[in-house]
Amino acid sequence: MTRPNSNPQPVDAVLVPRFGAIPTFMRLPHLTDPAAVDIALIGVPWDGGTTNRAGARHGPREIRNMSSFMRKVHHVSRIAPYELARVADLGDAPVNPIDLMDALQRIESFYAKVHAAGAVPLSAGGDHLITLPIFRGIARERPVGMIHFDAHSDTNDRYFGDNLYTHGTPFRRAVEEGLLDPKRVVQIGIRGSIYSADDMAFAESSGMRVIYMEEFARIGVEKVIAEARRVVGDGPTYISFDVDGIDPAFTPGTGTPEIGGYNTLEAQTVLRGLQGLDLIGGDVVEVSPPFDPSGNTALVGATLMFEILCLLADSLSRRRQR
Repeated sequence: MTRPNSNPQPVDAVLVPRFGAIPTFMRLPHLTDPAAVDIALIGVPWDGGTTNRAGARHGPREIRNMSSFMRKVHHVSRIAPYELARVADLGDAPVNPIDLMDALQRIESFYAKVHAAGAVPLSAGGDHLITLPIFRGIARERPVGMIHFDAHSDTNDRYFGDNLYTHGTPFRRAVEEGLLDPKRVVQIGIRGSIYSADDMAFAESSGMRVIYMEEFARIGVEKVIAEARRVVGDGPTYISFDVDGIDPAFTPGTGTPEIGGYNTLEAQTVLRGLQGLDLIGGDVVEVSPPFDPSGNTALVGATLMFEILCLLADSLSRRRQR
């Protein structure tokens, strides 16, 4: 006799309408003990690294709301993440909206506890600076690889004088701190005007594989997938998805929109092509609900989280079988 799966399950929309019940990521239970889960869904409601249009601090709450549209099984891969892993909403990382350095420390400490408990984090931002303290919490033992979807490289050095920490600097800092292996980083969709002719010098000289949007359009989705897989190889890899990587026709609710990006189906297709990699976490960042009252950008964010969740659950299952 088959035993019923005891993993946490989403509220069933056939029984409770999507507009009912308390909003959590994917309508899963809200737990507080990271040791009780395999994959922890976490909000980071902080945009203290934003240099222009703020509002991503409100992203996790609206992504939770729109994640009620997600169901249990991926329609293409047939991955059923809640059957493969214990998944729950772990709530929000603690933040300090008026002290950047204190916020970074709080976020790092939270993720260090999640990592020590053995849970794999999947986060909703928040601006892109949140990925740096997440790396500090989960990548101290060894530098990780990264598949980075974005319009911007986020490898600038300083802003407004000598400020090292903004949403435009996290991956330069992560390389400098030994958290990120630049030779196992691929950046997908980079585009837009730049501050100076050498803005991309650090990314390119450090060994990051930068797929500018023009190359993406020229070689196509399947070759982008193959290149991403080649770069990260079989080592531990993190997925970081800034929604401004997608064309703002689809995701207007973001702080630094750049026209000429990939569409939502192309983004989903690339993510689906990453199945089988050794994935150790992920995030979706820069959803800024005040700039999209329709909620569509948050829906994109929630859907990308589900795509990544399926990849993480599959990766976790494969590691257990080895």
